[in-house]
Amino acid sequence: MRSKDKIAYYYDGDVGGVYFGPNHPMKPHRLCMTHHLVLSYDLHRKMEIYRPHKAYPVELAQFHSADYVEFLHRITPDTQHLFSNELAKYNLGEDCPVFENLFEFCQIYAGGTIDAARRLNNQLCDIAINWAGGLHHAKKCEASGFCYINDLVLGILELLKHQARVLYIDIDVHHGDGVEEAFYFTDRVMTVSFHKYGDMFFPGTGDVKETGEREGKYYAINVPLKDGIDDTSFTRLFKSIISKVVETYVPGAIVLQCGADSLAGDRLGCFNLSIDGHAECVRFVKKFNLPLLVTGGGGYTKENVARCWAVETGVLLDTELPNEIPENEYIKYFGPEYSLRIPNGHIENLNSKSYLSTIKMQVFDNLRCIQHAPGVQMQEVPPDFYIPDFDEDEQNPDERMDQHTQDKHIQRDDEYYEGDHDNDQNMEDV
Repeated sequence: MRSKDKIAYYYDGDVGGVYFGPNHPMKPHRLCMTHHLVLSYDLHRKMEIYRPHKAYPVELAQFHSADYVEFLHRITPDTQHLFSNELAKYNLGEDCPVFENLFEFCQIYAGGTIDAARRLNNQLCDIAINWAGGLHHAKKCEASGFCYINDLVLGILELLKHQARVLYIDIDVHHGDGVEEAFYFTDRVMTVSFHKYGDMFFPGTGDVKETGEREGKYYAINVPLKDGIDDTSFTRLFKSIISKVVETYVPGAIVLQCGADSLAGDRLGCFNLSIDGHAECVRFVKKFNLPLLVTGGGGYTKENVARCWAVETGVLLDTELPNEIPENEYIKYFGPEYSLRIPNGHIENLNSKSYLSTIKMQVFDNLRCIQHAPGVQMQEVPPDFYIPDFDEDEQNPDERMDQHTQDKHIQRDDEYYEGDHDNDQNMEDV
């Protein structure tokens, strides 16, 4: 048992100012609300806080096609009417709209997950958290399901530079299709997704029979669930499957996507999980004492998303949070009770014991088909991505220097951290 976990936490307030549009369920403002709960409970004093670097286009193209990345970089709300063919090709539109600062938003949330993976690789922390990440639907050449860049795939690729095997676990209500698809043909990554399946529920994939192909056969695990699953059923199933997966696969690191749309009362979800039930999965994964990268994901009742991720930050810090929410900038969103607990879900649980038992047995049967801990020939580790130095002579004085660039040159007294854990000025070490 490690004496005390060292936790790195990535946050940039700029992600919370992004607006998908008036009727869009994705509200990045939930990230500001989460962060202010973390601050109000004084959790920031127990972690190292970092502002992520903005991922370079060439870093994003480690997974995504260069033409797709370049288009995301170029498109703006004012010019999109000129590119109707490309918008259709890259699946941009109603679900994945073009909005102001879209590319920068992608650079920040992806940069956080990449930085988190590098920090784990360099053994500078035991657990790394990026609540802005977890956008698991994005594909190599297209956006999907409110996701543009798949930060999880980029983070896993980074971890694979140092680890022979990486385990990906997804507790979002939607199937983690983009991550599964990226690693469907390899045994270097095992993907395990617990999600609602059936009734035309998005994205429509994730049947228990989808298990991977070629070298990846049996290394994709899907746990398809029906409406209304509750804490008891979900956590029991989760623990027994994840225990068997870790025992069989022996991963060197774990990536855990904590989509909060699996909570009761979510605007787009259909499960009955409480925050305690959701957080119990996080607590269980932490107990394996493996390098752990934790991200956010879905979650569309934003005050409950913030509650959930604040509680799970506490779980990762071994800190239980008082139920009464302390005064903070967003306190009005948590009324009238101003408590961390959320009401129980009232959706009928359609997951019978026999159904869940059958799913578990199918998963166990598939696990028996793989060899214990597949070997991999490790070559020389490639360097962390080359980050070009800023050259003052090349800077156009007419262009406004953005906040990130300024941060690289100025030691900041940041408004939300102080003391020994103020690492914002050490970002070059990441």
